[in-house]
Amino acid sequence: MMASHRPANHYCVSRPVYSKRAFDEDNDRQIPESRSFREKLSASSKCSSSRAKQVLKGLFPILDWLLQYPTKQWLPSDVISGVSTGLVCCLQGLAYALLVSVGPVYGLYAAFFPILTYFFLGTSRHLSVGPFPVTCLMVGSVVLTLAPDEDFMRPGNESMVNGTLLESESMEVDISAREAQRIVVASTMTVLIGLFQLGMGVFHVGFLVRYLSDPLVGGFTTAAAVHVLISQLKMVLSVPTHSHNGFFSLAYVLSDVFRNIKQTNVADLVAGLLTIVTVMAVKEINAKFQHKIPVPIPIEVIVTVVATGISYAVDLNSRYGASIVHSIPRGFVPAQFPNIELFGEILGSSFSTAVVGYAVSVSVAKVYAAKHDYKIDGNQELIAFGISNIFCGCFSGFVATTALSRTAIQESTGGKTQVAGLISALMVLIVIVAVGPLLQPLQKSVLAGIVIANLKGMFMQICDVPILWRQNRTDCFIWVFTCISCIVLGLDVGLLTGVVFELGTVVVRSQFPTCSTLGNVPGTDIYRNFKDYKNINEIPGIKIFKCNSPIYFANIDYFKEQLRATVGFDAVRVFKKRNKALKKIHKLIKKGKLKITENGLVPVAPLGVDNEAFESEQDPEHVEGGAQQEVEDGSRQEIEVEVQVDWTSSLPVNVTVPKVNIHSLVMDFSAVSFLDMMSAKSLRLVGLNSACDYGTYNMHCFYNMLNSVKK
Repeated sequence: MMASHRPANHYCVSRPVYSKRAFDEDNDRQIPESRSFREKLSASSKCSSSRAKQVLKGLFPILDWLLQYPTKQWLPSDVISGVSTGLVCCLQGLAYALLVSVGPVYGLYAAFFPILTYFFLGTSRHLSVGPFPVTCLMVGSVVLTLAPDEDFMRPGNESMVNGTLLESESMEVDISAREAQRIVVASTMTVLIGLFQLGMGVFHVGFLVRYLSDPLVGGFTTAAAVHVLISQLKMVLSVPTHSHNGFFSLAYVLSDVFRNIKQTNVADLVAGLLTIVTVMAVKEINAKFQHKIPVPIPIEVIVTVVATGISYAVDLNSRYGASIVHSIPRGFVPAQFPNIELFGEILGSSFSTAVVGYAVSVSVAKVYAAKHDYKIDGNQELIAFGISNIFCGCFSGFVATTALSRTAIQESTGGKTQVAGLISALMVLIVIVAVGPLLQPLQKSVLAGIVIANLKGMFMQICDVPILWRQNRTDCFIWVFTCISCIVLGLDVGLLTGVVFELGTVVVRSQFPTCSTLGNVPGTDIYRNFKDYKNINEIPGIKIFKCNSPIYFANIDYFKEQLRATVGFDAVRVFKKRNKALKKIHKLIKKGKLKITENGLVPVAPLGVDNEAFESEQDPEHVEGGAQQEVEDGSRQEIEVEVQVDWTSSLPVNVTVPKVNIHSLVMDFSAVSFLDMMSAKSLRLVGLNSACDYGTYNMHCFYNMLNSVKK
């Protein structure tokens, strides 16, 4: 049975061929009205009631929905969502404080204060604002650098003999002094992060985040997950390590862990491993049966309550030496101004953390905004997070953005607006003022296990690498390079290296664009690349050249090389050779040694060795002035020759002129988004010479187009 083919659809397009100038004249092109800076400033500063209302709603997006809030329909869902999310916020706040290397109570502050300001200023209705492992670790790396344990060593086991203080044989860390300094560094960095975000929002430079592509963010967050895992490994094992940061810090931490592996506390190890397995297993159940379970099982809360009860009942700290939280004081610490003297040392790290935090929060917010059909204002989000971090830092909290797991819980449990976020903040407040001290027997390895269990989503991003390899290998290289750089060099330097590499790939791809020669699909007016299809025919005497990139100063030479390889000759060289041959022919005709006949040029007398036409040829490219100077100036003196020369036959002068096997060159610029002046000048030169050499209408149109670009 013969296979039947579907009949192809046909179309026909017929319109005049325009140059840009002719098209503008025929259609009365309108010139945009330009206004001076004073006029723009005057228009923007006009005040009216409608404009004031618009500005007020822009600064406080809550006014858009709060006045229309359907209490009976949405409030029950927001309350349920807020309670569920608030319980997770408390536990994650305590756990992520370990990443910042500060006391757990400061994690509660970081989970409470940012929600209050974001409630009024944020444009997302579903984000759960608070600590995020990646940004916490970036702050923690700076904290460990500026406040390492070595700076707070003091003599231990002091004794007095006859009123004299004996020197201690061992040293111990002054925990209270170290804690005070570390929270100063963390809160100061949080304020600076907020200032960066606020400034970016005010000046509308949120577009900088666009340079963080999905492959780059994927590689970065996966590397951050590795850093978090290694940093929490010492907590699960409860082994002492030194403070390491910067290049190869992970290798040093692992070296310390394995060197002290014999000091592992079994009670902490068992508690940590059980926490990881239990939390990950229940999270899988929540994900698998999310449509059947009205509220996800709050496994972090359950594990924490059970672990705290066991630790208190068995007295794991005294009997087995388990590392516990120890102190979670009730209430808040007084507000304090940041230490401005530290700004110079944390400037670069603060900026990179600000960009990463904003990129993570906006990417998550856009997902849920698209799902629930509302818009996100990127610049307003910068202002909201900036003010939230400044407010949080002044109350001894650390950097806040959003966490994917908390936001997913807030949305999946029925959260409609940031009222759910406000309820979750109320839950954190209850823990801060009342419940906190009850969690003091909790083992730190349990909190570390909760952190590790929540890293699964970031580690699963490794599965994107084979997909990227099949779809776009450049994106795959960006992912892998960024991930390796962040693991080896540290998160801040690694992120900068990844951005530079990403921009380098853009430059390389545009500097060496994909160029192709097109051929005709038989029986159609469709043209495709010769390398992609077998059933493609080349039109005799015509070359169709396509460039898939903007043409500018950096790639114009490469473009001309590809064009030369496509047509098989150098148009400029052909022009100069023919120009030289025409000069000699014209000279011989004037001397009467050549005459014009119907059969072409015929010598009048035998050409001897003294014939000037057969003088030794010099490459015009090495001759000062002459044709080369004429070509570079973009103009040439027309040589009036009354003869038509057949360039395919032998010439009566000893000049080697390259053969030209085409009569038309068509350049497909449908994928060229822009030309700069240098490329326009170079292409105009190629088009002018080609039009002279081939006498083609196509190249004349190309020449007119370049003239309009130049003007």
